[in-house]
Amino acid sequence: MLLPPGEEMLADLARLKADERVFGHMLHGVRTPARTREELEDDIAFWQVRGYGTWCVFLREAGDFLGLCGFMERPDGRGVALRYAFWPESRGHGYAREAARAALDFGHRAGLARIIAVARETNRDSIEVAQDIGMVPAGEFEHLGGRMLVFESRP
Repeated sequence: MLLPPGEEMLADLARLKADERVFGHMLHGVRTPARTREELEDDIAFWQVRGYGTWCVFLREAGDFLGLCGFMERPDGRGVALRYAFWPESRGHGYAREAARAALDFGHRAGLARIIAVARETNRDSIEVAQDIGMVPAGEFEHLGGRMLVFESRP
């Protein structure tokens, strides 16, 4: 189940974003509780302004918080990016693929003509998700000594 973020999700997001296994792969790395609160406020505002954004992902049957998936405007000017981050324990069940595919479809229906995803070349799981949902290679760049791969989707 995908839900737009709300204040009631702060504790789940703070735990997820502070975990090196999860956010160690993300742009700007792990977050402090204060930074997570700021990002939550930004995510809520982003939804209000844009009509799309990042969702919190929950297991429908049990209500367990699995991670997040959705869109952000990349600070490097590359465009709107699909991002996803899930607890290691939730990986391997197809949740990231299902959420990413749903987000991508939603984004294109909302009028996004180009959606990108960026993954460190060593992050095979994220690369596989991007490829499995139909995103295609669209370039690469260096970031903090690592090669970053860019994928894109167009309707």
